[in-house]
Amino acid sequence: MRETYRLIVTGILATIALAPATAGDWVQFRGTAADGKSSEQRLPITWSPDTNIAWKQDLPGKGWSSPIVSGGRVYVTAAVPIEGAGKEDLSLRTLCLDAKKGTILWNTEVFPQDGKTAARIHGKNSHASPTPVLVDGRLYVHFGHQGTACLTLDGKVVWRNRSLTYNPVHGNGGSPICVDDLLIYNADGGDSRFVIALDRETGQLRWKTERTWPTSSQFSFSTPLLITVKGRKQVISPGTDAVVAYDPADGRELWRARYKGYSVIPQPVYGNGLVYVCTGYAFSGLLAIRPDGQGDVTDTHVAWSTKKSVPYTPTPLLVGKELYFVSDAGVASCVDAETGELHWQERIGGHYSASPMYADGNIYFQSEEGVGTVIKAGKKFVRLAKNDLQDRSLASYAVADGALFIRTEHSLYRVQAP
Repeated sequence: MRETYRLIVTGILATIALAPATAGDWVQFRGTAADGKSSEQRLPITWSPDTNIAWKQDLPGKGWSSPIVSGGRVYVTAAVPIEGAGKEDLSLRTLCLDAKKGTILWNTEVFPQDGKTAARIHGKNSHASPTPVLVDGRLYVHFGHQGTACLTLDGKVVWRNRSLTYNPVHGNGGSPICVDDLLIYNADGGDSRFVIALDRETGQLRWKTERTWPTSSQFSFSTPLLITVKGRKQVISPGTDAVVAYDPADGRELWRARYKGYSVIPQPVYGNGLVYVCTGYAFSGLLAIRPDGQGDVTDTHVAWSTKKSVPYTPTPLLVGKELYFVSDAGVASCVDAETGELHWQERIGGHYSASPMYADGNIYFQSEEGVGTVIKAGKKFVRLAKNDLQDRSLASYAVADGALFIRTEHSLYRVQAP
């Protein structure tokens, strides 16, 4: 009888551990569905350092990973100077905060960074830029070429993997995604380019697919996207000069679309039977691709394309039949997602790295200068508010429990109406 009871309890606990994140969570880059959209309502559209701020918590060190939120907790990563050590000797850490109060619950070192061997980073980058992902009661953190790790939700390290090294050129950037029992990320360096799948349970390499096509400038920083087409999973992974769909089970290439562009950063977007991909620097463009082909689909499956004010860094945002995007220079656009026809284009001011977010009929943009611009979603441009936190900001929004979570250079804010 006791054994039966034990088995029942064990089964219940396993079910709880494997339960998906709730609708109000935001568990990876661009949200639980990786689409930049939230079902939250009555989010504030106005805020300032003294208005609609539930709490503000200063964060140690520097990091541009976007916050994620789950189970009443917020998780971020940071690169923290080591007292008495060299300038680039850093402690690469994961922090957990109470989502209601903003207090730091735990702060765990994941990796030490040796400044003598650390790669140089771009002036806009940090040594802690990839966003964590939380699945099945485990937190996965990624520091690019510095390594990847799995933590429990109380901050204990389950495994570390530092074996997959490459030259990242401008530092780490793209975030990992979880697909079934795998953790998948892009590793497009200056010396080698590949896509990696780690076993989520052990951190061991499950597959590694090299990108072998010739390029002039190899490096890119995009986050892959999981989609399902006709019942079949595909991992859409942009890199320099091409976007590739991989079979997540074994890393086999399914289809490829060629373009010209390097340092590709935006995550792909999927909807209306199309994958939307930005092509990076040098030949910046945006392609809408039908993902049901095989082999090289460049000449057969590109439905439409545009080159006008396409972002280098922020990911586009799809809301129904409208595709929104903001260029790094602050020009926002709305186009018909099925045809590419322009509905409107407006300069909203500032410079942009963060990806826009949609909630309750509104689009939220966060500039590098720390200004949040809110517009009404639709085929006509209607600006609702501009909100200045007066601190540099490159991280994207997180949304949960009726609040916006905004990371600036020095602090994390919970923005919420009273």
